[in-house]
Amino acid sequence: MKLNLFRNPFRRWMSADGKDRPTVPVKELAERDRRRMLKHFLALEKPDRLLRFGAHTTDDQIGNYVFGIDFSRDMVFGVYNRVFKLVAVGHLAFAPREAKNSTSDKERVAEFGVSVLKAARGLGIGSKLFERAAIHCRNNDVDTLYMHCLSSNKTMMHIAKKAGMEIHRDYGEADAYLKLPAPSPATVLQEALDEQLATLDYALKANTRAAVKLLDKLPGMKSDD
Repeated sequence: MKLNLFRNPFRRWMSADGKDRPTVPVKELAERDRRRMLKHFLALEKPDRLLRFGAHTTDDQIGNYVFGIDFSRDMVFGVYNRVFKLVAVGHLAFAPREAKNSTSDKERVAEFGVSVLKAARGLGIGSKLFERAAIHCRNNDVDTLYMHCLSSNKTMMHIAKKAGMEIHRDYGEADAYLKLPAPSPATVLQEALDEQLATLDYALKANTRAAVKLLDKLPGMKSDD
């Protein structure tokens, strides 16, 4: 007997127009997600590691990066697919404005980096992660958002252009920045609702995954994976 417990019953409800198509709940990640973050980055192929980190990166270097992330300072967002695999990660790192020689009058600025596994590309996930990062900055008194990447990183360049970021290219690298407007009651509400929806989606997928693992151990029961 085969069971498919991975289809999300909230999928239609979460679409704005009610049509049955994939949605992209973006979840704030925490310490409990660190192991899955490591698996995500290690799954990146060599060219993708180069685009994400700007240099050829070994497994040990990726491990140092993941376990060096300070969740009390930075924000990390992720997207899980319907089998509870972390397919995309956006890291929003905060720094004093002096670190970027920024003209911002705020105390902090932010820099955003994103990676999406090959199987999950073309769905707008990178842009959704950027939008979530930008609204978090607005709601936390940060008015300047930076991205640094190789000029050949078409995904990041697309996100930057789509967001209207000012882009400067130099020797194969690109720096982009975006001045963010002040927060509003609408942006605060939007971020809260987005996180609640993503938390519901996260819990559903985690519990489904646990149930499937349990069913797989029962005689005569085999789930689709």
